[in-house]
Amino acid sequence: MRQIVLDTETTGLDPQQGHRIIEIGCVEIQNRRLTGNHFQVYLNPEREIDEAAIEVHGLTADFLSDKPRFQQIEQEFIDFVNGAELIIHNAPFDVGFLDSELDQTKSKNLKLAQFCTVLDTLVFAREKHPGQRNSLDALCKRYEVDNTQRTLHGALLDAEILADVYLTMTSGQSSLSLKEEPAEAAIENRKQRHLDPNRPRIPVLSASPEELKHHQARLEDIDKQSAEGCLWLQLEAEA
Repeated sequence: MRQIVLDTETTGLDPQQGHRIIEIGCVEIQNRRLTGNHFQVYLNPEREIDEAAIEVHGLTADFLSDKPRFQQIEQEFIDFVNGAELIIHNAPFDVGFLDSELDQTKSKNLKLAQFCTVLDTLVFAREKHPGQRNSLDALCKRYEVDNTQRTLHGALLDAEILADVYLTMTSGQSSLSLKEEPAEAAIENRKQRHLDPNRPRIPVLSASPEELKHHQARLEDIDKQSAEGCLWLQLEAEA
């Protein structure tokens, strides 16, 4: 079975509001083993990027200004994922953005479902661990997958981490078979990962004196109104 673990980074949360994809990252799994083949590209969205999104991935409009548009890499991307099962965490988000990008080009590629099937690891994890946190970071902690290099989100880096999580999460039972698979298959070919060194550094903004003053006043107000006092102030006093 050929599987592609996929992740995207975007300018915002909703393609219906004109938000675009700015990075696609994919890694290939063949017969439950990482092949080393991958697809990664930064994209020029031709629009501004929400500040909240920049805080997540650190990609700015200036950094992306000389990158290709989606239609320029569309066929290369389709060729890479064609016929595979896509493994995506929170698949409706990424598929919705990819379908939106495909819809805006002049090609006949209208929907990702024309070329691939999709496995949503978030749905899978919720079924496997009901009532627990199932974010990618939470799954890394649960399955002891190293994500210490993940100071910022990056599509290729997150796809590589998700591949490790998926292989580990399914190492005891693949598909609907009850046949046990060796744990080594889930961790083979792991490597230390680093974000692209050419990515722009994320800005760090410190609180102003006025903001710190309002923050302190708010804590003191909570301290007065709460029967048990303000925990934050108690911790500061103990430090």
